[in-house]
Amino acid sequence: MPLSVLVVDDETPARSEMAWLLEQDEWIATIHQAASGGEALDLLHSTPIDVVFSDINMPGLGGMQLARVIARLPERPQVVLVTAYDEYAVDAFEIDVVDYVMKPVRPERLALAVTRCVGSSTPPATPDDERIPVDRGGVTRFVNRSDVRFVQAMGDYAELHTPDGTHLIRVPLNTLEERWAAAGFVRIHRSTLVCTRFVSELHMDDGRCTVTVDGTPLQVSRRHTRELRKHLLQGGDGDQ
Repeated sequence: MPLSVLVVDDETPARSEMAWLLEQDEWIATIHQAASGGEALDLLHSTPIDVVFSDINMPGLGGMQLARVIARLPERPQVVLVTAYDEYAVDAFEIDVVDYVMKPVRPERLALAVTRCVGSSTPPATPDDERIPVDRGGVTRFVNRSDVRFVQAMGDYAELHTPDGTHLIRVPLNTLEERWAAAGFVRIHRSTLVCTRFVSELHMDDGRCTVTVDGTPLQVSRRHTRELRKHLLQGGDGDQ
């Protein structure tokens, strides 16, 4: 289905370049432009828009704030955030955006973002799920929290283990432990969180405890063993 898109950027050259690049894509039918977040909202209330391509750093209503407002609209368009700063990927943690594109924008990278808007290969997150932006080689993809089996601390990063591989995000393990507790993630070691619904086996050997998660054996520290066993026996595996 051809898309009607809105390009939002306070810098005219950047906005014009983005519009020109989108014009080259066969999926794009109509391109609207806005020079601010406020102008974008006015246009969204009066014009059917399928996808918003928004810069993040703008005076007044920035791209992150705009995405949060759009998320509350009754008929919300998809959002692609565009920025020159990769640290905003962490700030986009809770925002349901389709993609996160780095400046300077490469035509092939923008084409990939458009393709994801047309039909992403990643199953959509449920209303209670979260989509986590993961950057790899300048390409940002999104992983659903419901696909994460366990998480391991890697310095300042956390390594998400999913059926299709591992993904590094710059989020402390303590933050994930607090944020994902209601979804059934529990600490089993100072460096490991597991989603209890994926725990298939628990082994006790001479006071030492290990669990098997998606075929992977993981050590459970003594201080976390009692709480983990209680959690598993009570079936406290959260909603996801």
